[in-house]
Amino acid sequence: MKIAFIGFGGVGQALAKLFLRNVEQLKKQYGIEPVVVAVTDVMKGSIYHPEGLNTNKLLEVVNETGNVENYPDQAGLIKGWDSLKTIKNSNADMIVEVTYTDVKTGQPAIDHCRAAFQNQKSVVTTNKGPVALAYKELSELAKKNGVYWGFEGTVMSGTPALRMPIITLAGNEISEIKGILNGTTNYILTEMEKGSSYEDALKKAQKLGYAEADPTSDVEGYDARYKAVILANYLMDEEIDAEDVPCKGISHFTEEMVQEALEENKKWRLIARIKKNEEGVKATVQPELIEVSDPLAGVTGATNAIVYECDLAGPIMLTGAGAGLVETGYSLLIDIIDFQRQNAQI
Repeated sequence: MKIAFIGFGGVGQALAKLFLRNVEQLKKQYGIEPVVVAVTDVMKGSIYHPEGLNTNKLLEVVNETGNVENYPDQAGLIKGWDSLKTIKNSNADMIVEVTYTDVKTGQPAIDHCRAAFQNQKSVVTTNKGPVALAYKELSELAKKNGVYWGFEGTVMSGTPALRMPIITLAGNEISEIKGILNGTTNYILTEMEKGSSYEDALKKAQKLGYAEADPTSDVEGYDARYKAVILANYLMDEEIDAEDVPCKGISHFTEEMVQEALEENKKWRLIARIKKNEEGVKATVQPELIEVSDPLAGVTGATNAIVYECDLAGPIMLTGAGAGLVETGYSLLIDIIDFQRQNAQI
């Protein structure tokens, strides 16, 4: 399987390391022999070799110099291609799209997916933008060109929030999906339950790497809103617009609000809800006061959780990490293995 990395930050490098770590298992168990033929990154340069690059050497060069173009010269090695040229002109059959993307516009990831599909190349990505903003167009384009599009990591990182209901819960009608889809806000609320102020809890989250320097997307609920849209698009087959999803975050929360809830045997959680009825699908993201006996109340720290209300199986809850480099790299590997399994059945 010839692979081109479009973007080679922490997540891309985590996947490359998983290729090396699991080389025997991937070959023996799944028949996958990943060959990295190209890497292009706005900050780290670009290289391509049709016969493949030495992944160990590639990671070593990036770690030591910060630029893949310092990879040793050899016959046939091409440097300097941009992302679209790499997608169109390389011999990769799988594009790993992990660029830094503006979630409000979905770019440049939407253009990367579009170009890959138009050139009969499959894509795995962890970028929310293409799935939240252009799901119908891109899924139809992938289908038309007979290629694979995997995006498991867009909702709960390596926890299979998208694949599990499609495969394991097949045959159920899912009437509602609700969950804690943002680990940063859940960590902050958990710390506030222990007595921290909002400001101190946020600082701890930033220090631990759970929150960005600008935490707006997390604490105002925007990150969870895009994930809710992806769940609606993919699992409920209903295209909804992120801007139409009512969204409220937790930046206004005080220590008193959280402690008062605990005194009443309740907890605050930032909940994304996607409900289906006769009129269609509606989604909301907002803090909700839930009983301590509610399974979601027991989800603490940076953990994510999701509940599927099924007509046959009843409520099914899935919980796990919603972030982390290894976990997100693993979500890409899940998709690559799924792609290989589908090819093996043809």
